[in-house]
Amino acid sequence: MVAKIITGKTIGGVIRYNEQKVSSGQASLLEMGGFAFQELSVAEKIRNFEQLQKLNSRTKTNAVHISLNFSSRDKLDELKMQQIASDYLIGIGFGEQPYLLYQHYDSAHPHVHVVTTNISRDGKRIETHNLGKVLSEQTRKEIERRYHLVKAEEQRKQKVNLLKPLEKASYGARETKAAISNIVSEVIRTYSFTSLPELNVVLGQFNVGAYRGEPDSEMFKNKGLVYAVLDPEGNRIGIPIKASSIYSKPTLAKLELSFVRNKESRKPFRNAVREAVLDALGACKSQEDLTARLRSKGIRPVFRVNSEGRLYGITYVDNVSRSVFNGSALGKELAANALAVRFSMDSALPNGPEIQQEVRISGQQSEPDTRIPSLDISLDSYQPEGPTPYELRQKKKKRRKKRIQ
Repeated sequence: MVAKIITGKTIGGVIRYNEQKVSSGQASLLEMGGFAFQELSVAEKIRNFEQLQKLNSRTKTNAVHISLNFSSRDKLDELKMQQIASDYLIGIGFGEQPYLLYQHYDSAHPHVHVVTTNISRDGKRIETHNLGKVLSEQTRKEIERRYHLVKAEEQRKQKVNLLKPLEKASYGARETKAAISNIVSEVIRTYSFTSLPELNVVLGQFNVGAYRGEPDSEMFKNKGLVYAVLDPEGNRIGIPIKASSIYSKPTLAKLELSFVRNKESRKPFRNAVREAVLDALGACKSQEDLTARLRSKGIRPVFRVNSEGRLYGITYVDNVSRSVFNGSALGKELAANALAVRFSMDSALPNGPEIQQEVRISGQQSEPDTRIPSLDISLDSYQPEGPTPYELRQKKKKRRKKRIQ
């Protein structure tokens, strides 16, 4: 477990940051510790902390924001995360302080954020100087032993906490390739997906996509694979990175081996994901409502809707267990056709070019339900990539031969 402590002067800004994550489906509020009322608005949460901080007006740095980061190998449910957060606060001397506990889903490793204040109920200031080096380190090690967690030293060595979205990538710079490589390697290492389209659903969360080329291209025929950054609309931008040039070598041949292994590794999580989706679906009247309910559980549904508004596919990404399932893999009632009927949408599969983008791996055709998606949008906006450097060189050679003839 890696613990990070940040102190500041505006509790409101810290709470709004986490609440915005909740609103966007990237986080959920797990616990309100030390609050008399559990149903509070954002303003009321801020007001509760500010009233406590007024007891010591001399202390300006009175906001404490803590993140507890776990390894993807740690098996944690919401209750255990609550227990760990509570034990951690007690260990660093904040056991009597009110706090808000948020679980975030915006990285490929499990982590929670704790918001609290260092002003106690008697108006005294809790010392935060060297808190991270002294009490936090002692507490962190004790919690790792108590809950059998992966040690922080091992996490830092494996760099499991470096996965970030690529929204601010600088194209053409060296760090772009490094960022793509880091995201691709970490996602492949930690998520259980069983096809290239399922992998793309996960990568899309971090603005990265894998691409085989058009079905009639040399790259596709030779089972080539490139990775590229995606813009907010899901379009590939910048120079694609060949799979073979990434240190972990996430080529198509290597991924196909992972597809087989992951079919077994994701089995223990199927029932839990299925029950979570069924529970969220209970009172839903639209796919937007279903999306909001599932995101509060750490599950990201990705719908495929064509230009005519037809829902023809859905994939569920559980960012807690790191497992990916097509709707049909969880049961017919959770597949695209059933949801289309429930939400009164036309469920007929699209015709023409949209079906042509289905992926063939090892001679087997993937289901329409798993076609390459982009991030939470229709595949209609997923534009074909331009020629690869190899294809450009081949075209130049052909033109030179024609001139010579």
